Amino acid sequence: MIHPTAIIGQNVEISESATIGPFCVIGDHVRIGDATTLKSSIQIDSHTILGKNNTIYPFCCLGFPPQDVKYHGEPTETIIGDENIIRENSTIHRGTKTGRAKTLLGSGNFLMAYSHIAHDCQVGDHNIFVNAATLGGHVTVGNHVYIGAYSGVHQFCRIGDHAFVGGYSVITQDALPFVKTVGNRAKTYDVNTMGLERKGFRPEVVTALKKAYRILLRRKLQLADALTEMRKEFPDIAEVQYFADFIEQSERGICR
Repeated sequence: MIHPTAIIGQNVEISESATIGPFCVIGDHVRIGDATTLKSSIQIDSHTILGKNNTIYPFCCLGFPPQDVKYHGEPTETIIGDENIIRENSTIHRGTKTGRAKTLLGSGNFLMAYSHIAHDCQVGDHNIFVNAATLGGHVTVGNHVYIGAYSGVHQFCRIGDHAFVGGYSVITQDALPFVKTVGNRAKTYDVNTMGLERKGFRPEVVTALKKAYRILLRRKLQLADALTEMRKEFPDIAEVQYFADFIEQSERGICR
């Protein structure tokens, strides 16, 4: 269903089961998947792809040019997966030629009102962005991440899987997976034990992650030695191995 007040550009593919509400404006070369709903007064700029079963609320702007002075109209993309809820006034900008050339949002995400995903970000699946959570350019967010209200993530930072970022936080280095990271400037506050238990993590995995966190931050070891020790102590715990790999691959350093 396409409301008669909607404006549709050229070379647009809209699934027969999609719903385009009143006063929506859709640019050229856009693709909208099955059962995706645009409520009303939504603008989607060119070269944007939305998958299946997304629900977009009023006044969202998706796929517009990046807020980057180096961008001069090069053809880049915004790609949004399936079953995302994107609430009022949220913005997602397309990529840049000097970056990844595309901005990616996975599936099953919940972006609350006024959330912002900047150019060239890569966001995984099943994440929650509370009101006005903001990503700078080139940020990478894993899966099952919680970013609290009015928090900002500096460009090129990474947020690990199952990370918890508290409200009003300023993230200027990589936020550790499984860990609570809170504050301005942000610091870590142990493994998010309650959150992991609610998600069904086995008790032995939570215990191993807590011990790995203490090896990293409590034993005053050199970073390389801490990573070696946690890998050696928990060789069969995939979550600890991922925790160590995430730290080792950091380019900006980690919040501590």
